[in-house]
Amino acid sequence: MSATHTPKTIAIPLVGIFLILFVQGLSSGASFLIPVTSAILAYFVLSRPRRWLSQRGLPNGLVALGFTLLILLLVVGALIYFAEPVSDLLRRLPWLVRDVQREIGSLSDSPIRAVAEAADAMNAMIDTDEDGDGKMKVEVVEEGSASKQILFLAPMVLSQVLFAIIFLYFLLASGDFFLRRMIESLDRVEDKSRALEVVETIELRLGQYLGAITVINAGLGLSVGTLMYLWGIEQYMVIGVMAFALNFVPYVGGLVGTCIAVLLAFSQGESFWVLVGAGASYAAATGLEGQLITPSLVSRQMRLNAPILFLVVAFFAYIWSIIGMIVAVPILIVIKIFCDEIAPLHNVGHFLGGAEAEEDFDVDDTTVMPQPAPVEGLASSHIEAGREAHRG
Repeated sequence: MSATHTPKTIAIPLVGIFLILFVQGLSSGASFLIPVTSAILAYFVLSRPRRWLSQRGLPNGLVALGFTLLILLLVVGALIYFAEPVSDLLRRLPWLVRDVQREIGSLSDSPIRAVAEAADAMNAMIDTDEDGDGKMKVEVVEEGSASKQILFLAPMVLSQVLFAIIFLYFLLASGDFFLRRMIESLDRVEDKSRALEVVETIELRLGQYLGAITVINAGLGLSVGTLMYLWGIEQYMVIGVMAFALNFVPYVGGLVGTCIAVLLAFSQGESFWVLVGAGASYAAATGLEGQLITPSLVSRQMRLNAPILFLVVAFFAYIWSIIGMIVAVPILIVIKIFCDEIAPLHNVGHFLGGAEAEEDFDVDDTTVMPQPAPVEGLASSHIEAGREAHRG
Protein backbone atom coordinates (compact mmCIF):
# COMPACT_ATOMS: atom_id res chain seq x y z
CA MET A 1 0.00 0.00 0.00
CA SER A 2 1.46 3.34 -1.05
CA ALA A 3 2.04 6.21 1.32
CA THR A 4 -0.76 8.19 -0.32
CA HIS A 5 -3.30 5.42 0.43
CA THR A 6 -2.95 4.82 4.13
CA PRO A 7 -5.76 3.06 6.02
CA LYS A 8 -6.78 6.40 7.53
CA THR A 9 -7.15 8.16 4.18
CA ILE A 10 -9.26 5.28 2.90
CA ALA A 11 -11.39 5.04 6.04
CA ILE A 12 -12.50 8.69 6.02
CA PRO A 13 -14.31 8.60 2.64
CA LEU A 14 -15.70 5.14 3.44
CA VAL A 15 -17.21 6.48 6.66
CA GLY A 16 -18.67 9.43 4.75
CA ILE A 17 -20.21 7.13 2.14
CA PHE A 18 -21.59 4.88 4.87
CA LEU A 19 -23.23 7.82 6.66
CA ILE A 20 -24.83 9.06 3.44
CA LEU A 21 -26.20 5.61 2.62
CA PHE A 22 -27.29 5.11 6.24
CA VAL A 23 -29.32 8.33 6.31
CA GLN A 24 -30.82 7.53 2.91
CA GLY A 25 -31.73 4.05 4.15
CA LEU A 26 -33.44 5.50 7.23
CA SER A 27 -35.43 7.87 5.04
CA SER A 28 -36.36 5.29 2.39
CA GLY A 29 -37.37 2.64 4.91
CA ALA A 30 -39.40 4.98 7.12
CA SER A 31 -42.68 3.11 6.65
CA PHE A 32 -41.03 -0.06 8.02
CA LEU A 33 -38.52 1.37 10.50
CA ILE A 34 -40.95 3.69 12.31
CA PRO A 35 -43.24 0.93 13.68
CA VAL A 36 -40.28 -1.38 14.38
CA THR A 37 -38.45 1.32 16.34
CA SER A 38 -41.60 2.27 18.24
CA ALA A 39 -42.28 -1.37 19.16
CA ILE A 40 -38.71 -1.93 20.38
CA LEU A 41 -38.81 1.20 22.55
CA ALA A 42 -42.17 0.12 23.99
CA TYR A 43 -40.70 -3.34 24.63
CA PHE A 44 -37.90 -1.88 26.75
CA VAL A 45 -40.43 0.18 28.70
CA LEU A 46 -42.83 -2.71 29.32
CA SER A 47 -40.22 -5.42 29.95
CA ARG A 48 -39.93 -4.75 33.66
CA PRO A 49 -43.72 -4.78 34.33
CA ARG A 50 -44.04 -7.86 32.13
CA ARG A 51 -41.25 -9.61 34.04
CA TRP A 52 -42.79 -8.63 37.39
CA LEU A 53 -46.15 -10.12 36.38
CA SER A 54 -44.49 -13.24 34.97
CA GLN A 55 -42.69 -13.88 38.25
CA ARG A 56 -46.10 -13.98 39.91
CA GLY A 57 -47.36 -16.80 37.74
CA LEU A 58 -48.89 -15.06 34.72
CA PRO A 59 -47.77 -16.47 31.34
CA ASN A 60 -45.81 -14.15 29.08
CA GLY A 61 -48.36 -14.59 26.31
CA LEU A 62 -51.24 -13.53 28.54
CA VAL A 63 -49.33 -10.50 29.84
CA ALA A 64 -48.35 -9.50 26.30
CA LEU A 65 -51.96 -9.85 25.16
CA GLY A 66 -53.14 -7.67 28.03
CA PHE A 67 -50.63 -4.89 27.28
CA THR A 68 -51.30 -4.89 23.53
CA LEU A 69 -55.08 -4.96 23.97
CA LEU A 70 -54.83 -2.02 26.37
CA ILE A 71 -52.77 -0.04 23.86
CA LEU A 72 -55.17 -0.99 21.06
CA LEU A 73 -58.19 0.09 23.09
CA LEU A 74 -56.56 3.43 23.87
CA VAL A 75 -55.80 4.02 20.19
CA VAL A 76 -59.31 3.03 19.06
CA GLY A 77 -60.93 5.09 21.81
CA ALA A 78 -58.87 8.15 20.87
CA LEU A 79 -59.79 7.73 17.20
CA ILE A 80 -63.49 7.40 17.96
CA TYR A 81 -63.64 10.30 20.41
CA PHE A 82 -61.46 12.78 18.51
CA ALA A 83 -62.31 11.84 14.92
CA GLU A 84 -65.13 14.37 14.59
CA PRO A 85 -63.49 17.43 16.24
CA VAL A 86 -60.17 16.82 14.48
CA SER A 87 -61.81 16.37 11.08
CA ASP A 88 -63.86 19.51 11.69
CA LEU A 89 -60.71 21.43 12.59
CA LEU A 90 -58.91 20.19 9.47
CA ARG A 91 -61.87 21.13 7.31
CA ARG A 92 -62.05 24.64 8.75
CA LEU A 93 -58.31 25.23 9.01
CA PRO A 94 -57.83 26.95 5.59
CA TRP A 95 -60.70 29.35 6.30
CA LEU A 96 -59.43 30.02 9.83
CA VAL A 97 -55.97 30.92 8.54
CA ARG A 98 -57.49 33.13 5.86
CA ASP A 99 -59.69 34.89 8.42
CA VAL A 100 -56.69 35.51 10.67
CA GLN A 101 -54.75 36.97 7.76
CA ARG A 102 -57.70 39.18 6.86
CA GLU A 103 -58.06 40.44 10.43
CA ILE A 104 -54.36 41.21 10.69
CA GLY A 105 -54.29 42.86 7.29
CA SER A 106 -57.29 45.05 8.12
CA LEU A 107 -55.44 46.77 10.93
CA SER A 108 -54.77 50.38 9.97
CA ASP A 109 -51.12 51.36 9.54
CA SER A 110 -50.11 47.74 10.08
CA PRO A 111 -46.60 46.82 8.90
CA ILE A 112 -47.95 43.40 7.95
CA ARG A 113 -50.57 45.08 5.77
CA ALA A 114 -47.89 47.15 4.05
CA VAL A 115 -45.81 44.04 3.39
CA ALA A 116 -48.88 42.22 2.05
CA GLU A 117 -49.70 45.10 -0.32
CA ALA A 118 -46.12 45.18 -1.54
CA ALA A 119 -46.21 41.44 -2.14
CA ASP A 120 -49.48 41.75 -4.08
CA ALA A 121 -48.00 44.48 -6.24
CA MET A 122 -44.92 42.38 -6.91
CA ASN A 123 -47.05 39.39 -7.87
CA ALA A 124 -49.06 41.59 -10.22
CA MET A 125 -45.86 42.71 -11.95
CA ILE A 126 -44.57 39.17 -12.27
CA ASP A 127 -47.84 37.66 -13.49
CA THR A 128 -48.45 40.33 -16.14
CA ASP A 129 -47.84 39.16 -19.71
CA GLU A 130 -44.74 40.41 -21.49
CA ASP A 131 -46.92 42.22 -24.05
CA GLY A 132 -48.20 44.49 -21.31
CA ASP A 133 -51.85 43.78 -22.03
CA GLY A 134 -52.54 43.74 -18.30
CA LYS A 135 -54.03 40.25 -18.31
CA MET A 136 -53.42 38.44 -15.06
CA LYS A 137 -52.68 34.77 -14.69
CA VAL A 138 -55.11 33.07 -12.39
CA GLU A 139 -54.21 29.90 -10.51
CA VAL A 140 -57.02 27.86 -9.00
CA VAL A 141 -56.13 26.25 -5.68
CA GLU A 142 -58.27 23.37 -4.61
CA GLU A 143 -59.83 23.94 -1.22
CA GLY A 144 -59.39 21.30 1.40
CA SER A 145 -56.21 19.85 -0.11
CA ALA A 146 -54.66 19.53 3.35
CA SER A 147 -57.66 17.59 4.60
CA LYS A 148 -57.55 15.28 1.60
CA GLN A 149 -53.85 14.68 2.16
CA ILE A 150 -54.51 13.79 5.79
CA LEU A 151 -57.27 11.38 4.75
CA PHE A 152 -54.93 9.84 2.18
CA LEU A 153 -52.21 9.28 4.79
CA ALA A 154 -54.58 7.96 7.47
CA PRO A 155 -54.70 4.33 6.22
CA MET A 156 -50.90 4.17 6.05
CA VAL A 157 -50.55 5.57 9.57
CA LEU A 158 -53.14 3.16 10.95
CA SER A 159 -51.41 0.22 9.28
CA GLN A 160 -48.10 1.26 10.86
CA VAL A 161 -49.74 1.53 14.28
CA LEU A 162 -51.30 -1.92 13.87
CA PHE A 163 -47.98 -3.40 12.74
CA ALA A 164 -46.18 -1.86 15.73
CA ILE A 165 -48.78 -3.28 18.16
CA ILE A 166 -48.55 -6.79 16.65
CA PHE A 167 -44.75 -6.72 16.69
CA LEU A 168 -44.82 -5.52 20.30
CA TYR A 169 -47.04 -8.47 21.19
CA PHE A 170 -44.54 -10.97 19.78
CA LEU A 171 -41.65 -9.25 21.55
CA LEU A 172 -43.42 -9.32 24.91
CA ALA A 173 -44.77 -12.85 24.44
CA SER A 174 -41.26 -14.16 23.77
CA GLY A 175 -40.13 -12.97 27.19
CA ASP A 176 -36.37 -12.56 27.45
CA PHE A 177 -35.63 -14.98 24.61
CA PHE A 178 -34.03 -12.46 22.25
CA LEU A 179 -32.03 -10.84 25.03
CA ARG A 180 -30.74 -14.20 26.21
CA ARG A 181 -29.70 -15.23 22.72
CA MET A 182 -28.00 -11.90 22.14
CA ILE A 183 -26.06 -12.10 25.41
CA GLU A 184 -25.19 -15.80 25.07
CA SER A 185 -23.76 -15.17 21.60
CA LEU A 186 -20.91 -13.21 23.20
CA ASP A 187 -17.74 -15.18 23.89
CA ARG A 188 -16.19 -13.68 27.00
CA VAL A 189 -17.85 -13.71 30.41
CA GLU A 190 -16.93 -10.06 30.89
CA ASP A 191 -18.77 -9.16 27.69
CA LYS A 192 -21.82 -11.13 28.79
CA SER A 193 -21.93 -9.35 32.15
CA ARG A 194 -21.43 -5.95 30.54
CA ALA A 195 -24.14 -6.55 27.95
CA LEU A 196 -26.53 -7.63 30.69
CA GLU A 197 -25.84 -4.46 32.67
CA VAL A 198 -26.39 -2.30 29.58
CA VAL A 199 -29.77 -3.95 28.89
CA GLU A 200 -30.81 -3.60 32.52
CA THR A 201 -29.84 0.07 32.56
CA ILE A 202 -31.70 0.80 29.32
CA GLU A 203 -34.84 -0.84 30.69
CA LEU A 204 -34.59 0.96 34.02
CA ARG A 205 -33.75 4.48 32.87
CA LEU A 206 -35.86 4.50 29.72
CA GLY A 207 -38.85 3.22 31.67
CA GLN A 208 -38.32 5.80 34.41
CA TYR A 209 -37.92 8.63 31.91
CA LEU A 210 -40.93 7.79 29.73
CA GLY A 211 -43.04 7.04 32.79
CA ALA A 212 -42.17 10.39 34.36
CA ILE A 213 -42.70 12.27 31.09
CA THR A 214 -46.06 10.57 30.54
CA VAL A 215 -47.28 11.55 34.01
CA ILE A 216 -46.00 15.11 33.57
CA ASN A 217 -47.64 15.43 30.16
CA ALA A 218 -50.91 14.09 31.55
CA GLY A 219 -50.82 16.76 34.24
CA LEU A 220 -50.01 19.37 31.61
CA GLY A 221 -52.94 18.26 29.45
CA LEU A 222 -55.29 18.43 32.43
CA SER A 223 -54.01 21.90 33.35
CA VAL A 224 -54.24 23.24 29.80
CA GLY A 225 -57.74 21.81 29.37
CA THR A 226 -58.83 23.47 32.62
CA LEU A 227 -57.35 26.81 31.54
CA MET A 228 -59.11 26.63 28.17
CA TYR A 229 -62.38 25.83 29.94
CA LEU A 230 -61.94 28.90 32.15
CA TRP A 231 -61.37 31.02 29.03
CA GLY A 232 -64.62 29.69 27.55
CA ILE A 233 -63.09 27.62 24.74
CA GLU A 234 -65.66 25.02 23.67
CA GLN A 235 -63.11 22.40 22.55
CA TYR A 236 -61.12 22.53 25.77
CA MET A 237 -60.90 18.73 26.01
CA VAL A 238 -59.42 18.49 22.52
CA ILE A 239 -56.84 21.14 23.40
CA GLY A 240 -55.97 19.31 26.63
CA VAL A 241 -55.38 15.99 24.88
CA MET A 242 -53.48 17.81 22.16
CA ALA A 243 -51.24 19.39 24.81
CA PHE A 244 -50.57 15.93 26.27
CA ALA A 245 -49.58 14.49 22.88
CA LEU A 246 -47.64 17.47 21.52
CA ASN A 247 -45.54 17.82 24.66
CA PHE A 248 -43.72 14.61 23.74
CA VAL A 249 -42.14 16.68 20.96
CA PRO A 250 -39.54 19.05 22.48
CA TYR A 251 -39.62 22.74 21.59
CA VAL A 252 -41.94 22.46 18.57
CA GLY A 253 -44.87 20.85 20.40
CA GLY A 254 -45.54 23.81 22.68
CA LEU A 255 -45.39 26.32 19.83
CA VAL A 256 -47.74 24.32 17.60
CA GLY A 257 -50.16 23.76 20.47
CA THR A 258 -50.26 27.46 21.30
CA CYS A 259 -51.04 28.37 17.69
CA ILE A 260 -53.82 25.77 17.45
CA ALA A 261 -55.35 26.95 20.74
CA VAL A 262 -55.42 30.53 19.44
CA LEU A 263 -56.99 29.39 16.15
CA LEU A 264 -59.73 27.48 17.97
CA ALA A 265 -60.45 30.50 20.15
CA PHE A 266 -60.56 32.69 17.06
CA SER A 267 -62.99 30.28 15.34
CA GLN A 268 -65.49 30.92 18.13
CA GLY A 269 -65.39 34.65 17.49
CA GLU A 270 -63.82 35.41 20.84
CA SER A 271 -62.50 38.85 21.70
CA PHE A 272 -58.89 39.89 21.28
CA TRP A 273 -58.13 39.50 24.98
CA VAL A 274 -59.51 35.96 25.03
CA LEU A 275 -57.20 35.06 22.15
CA VAL A 276 -54.23 36.55 23.95
CA GLY A 277 -55.22 34.93 27.23
CA ALA A 278 -55.68 31.47 25.71
CA GLY A 279 -52.35 31.61 23.90
CA ALA A 280 -50.50 33.04 26.89
CA SER A 281 -52.03 30.46 29.24
CA TYR A 282 -50.97 27.59 26.99
CA ALA A 283 -47.46 28.99 26.59
CA ALA A 284 -47.12 29.68 30.33
CA ALA A 285 -48.22 26.14 31.23
CA THR A 286 -45.73 24.53 28.83
CA GLY A 287 -42.98 26.91 29.96
CA LEU A 288 -43.59 26.13 33.63
CA GLU A 289 -43.54 22.41 32.87
CA GLY A 290 -40.35 22.60 30.81
CA GLN A 291 -38.37 24.88 33.12
CA LEU A 292 -39.43 23.78 36.61
CA ILE A 293 -41.46 20.58 36.79
CA THR A 294 -39.60 18.32 34.37
CA PRO A 295 -36.07 19.23 35.60
CA SER A 296 -37.13 18.57 39.20
CA LEU A 297 -38.72 15.17 38.49
CA VAL A 298 -36.50 13.72 35.77
CA SER A 299 -33.23 12.15 36.86
CA ARG A 300 -30.09 14.18 36.24
CA GLN A 301 -28.64 11.24 34.30
CA MET A 302 -31.47 11.57 31.77
CA ARG A 303 -31.05 15.27 31.04
CA LEU A 304 -29.78 15.92 27.56
CA ASN A 305 -27.67 18.52 25.80
CA ALA A 306 -30.23 21.03 24.52
CA PRO A 307 -28.51 21.90 21.18
CA ILE A 308 -27.88 18.22 20.42
CA LEU A 309 -31.47 17.38 21.36
CA PHE A 310 -32.77 20.08 19.02
CA LEU A 311 -30.61 18.79 16.15
CA VAL A 312 -31.67 15.19 16.75
CA VAL A 313 -35.35 16.17 16.80
CA ALA A 314 -34.90 18.17 13.59
CA PHE A 315 -33.04 15.28 11.95
CA PHE A 316 -35.69 12.68 12.77
CA ALA A 317 -38.42 15.13 11.75
CA TYR A 318 -36.65 15.41 8.39
CA ILE A 319 -36.44 11.65 7.77
CA TRP A 320 -39.52 10.36 9.67
CA SER A 321 -41.85 13.38 9.84
CA ILE A 322 -44.00 13.83 12.98
CA ILE A 323 -43.45 10.32 14.36
CA GLY A 324 -39.71 10.91 14.11
CA MET A 325 -40.01 13.94 16.37
CA ILE A 326 -41.75 11.79 18.98
CA VAL A 327 -39.28 8.89 18.97
CA ALA A 328 -36.20 11.13 18.69
CA VAL A 329 -35.87 11.69 22.44
CA PRO A 330 -36.16 7.99 23.46
CA ILE A 331 -33.65 7.05 20.76
CA LEU A 332 -31.22 9.69 21.99
CA ILE A 333 -31.68 8.44 25.56
CA VAL A 334 -30.85 4.87 24.50
CA ILE A 335 -27.74 6.13 22.71
CA LYS A 336 -26.67 8.11 25.79
CA ILE A 337 -27.21 5.11 28.09
CA PHE A 338 -25.19 2.90 25.75
CA CYS A 339 -22.36 5.45 25.67
CA ASP A 340 -22.46 5.87 29.46
CA GLU A 341 -22.13 2.12 29.97
CA ILE A 342 -19.27 1.54 27.49
CA ALA A 343 -15.92 2.85 28.72
CA PRO A 344 -14.48 4.00 25.34
CA LEU A 345 -17.70 5.94 24.64
CA HIS A 346 -18.10 7.52 28.07
CA ASN A 347 -16.95 10.94 26.87
CA VAL A 348 -19.56 10.82 24.11
CA GLY A 349 -22.23 10.06 26.70
CA HIS A 350 -21.06 12.98 28.81
CA PHE A 351 -21.20 15.24 25.75
CA LEU A 352 -24.81 14.21 25.13
CA GLY A 353 -25.73 14.96 28.75
CA GLY A 354 -27.17 18.21 30.01
CA ALA A 355 -25.32 21.02 31.76
CA GLU A 356 -26.58 19.81 35.15
CA ALA A 357 -24.24 16.83 34.96
CA GLU A 358 -21.15 19.02 34.56
CA GLU A 359 -20.41 19.11 38.26
CA ASP A 360 -20.44 15.31 38.41
CA PHE A 361 -17.85 14.91 35.65
CA ASP A 362 -14.28 14.13 36.64
CA VAL A 363 -11.69 14.27 33.86
CA ASP A 364 -9.42 11.95 35.83
CA ASP A 365 -12.08 9.28 36.25
CA THR A 366 -14.03 9.11 33.00
CA THR A 367 -14.18 5.32 32.89
CA VAL A 368 -16.26 4.82 36.03
CA MET A 369 -19.63 3.44 34.99
CA PRO A 370 -22.81 3.81 37.06
CA GLN A 371 -24.05 0.45 38.33
CA PRO A 372 -27.73 -0.18 37.56
CA ALA A 373 -30.06 -1.93 39.91
CA PRO A 374 -30.19 -5.65 39.03
CA VAL A 375 -33.28 -6.86 37.22
CA GLU A 376 -34.21 -10.21 38.65
CA GLY A 377 -34.98 -12.92 36.15
CA LEU A 378 -33.42 -11.39 33.03
CA ALA A 379 -30.15 -13.36 32.99
CA SER A 380 -30.20 -16.99 32.11
CA SER A 381 -28.56 -19.62 34.28
CA HIS A 382 -25.72 -19.77 31.77
CA ILE A 383 -24.88 -16.11 32.30
CA GLU A 384 -25.16 -16.33 36.07
CA ALA A 385 -22.85 -19.34 36.09
CA GLY A 386 -20.36 -17.42 34.01
CA ARG A 387 -20.49 -14.53 36.49
CA GLU A 388 -19.79 -16.86 39.42
CA ALA A 389 -16.86 -18.41 37.58
CA HIS A 390 -15.52 -14.96 36.81
CA ARG A 391 -15.74 -13.92 40.47
CA GLY A 392 -14.01 -17.12 41.56
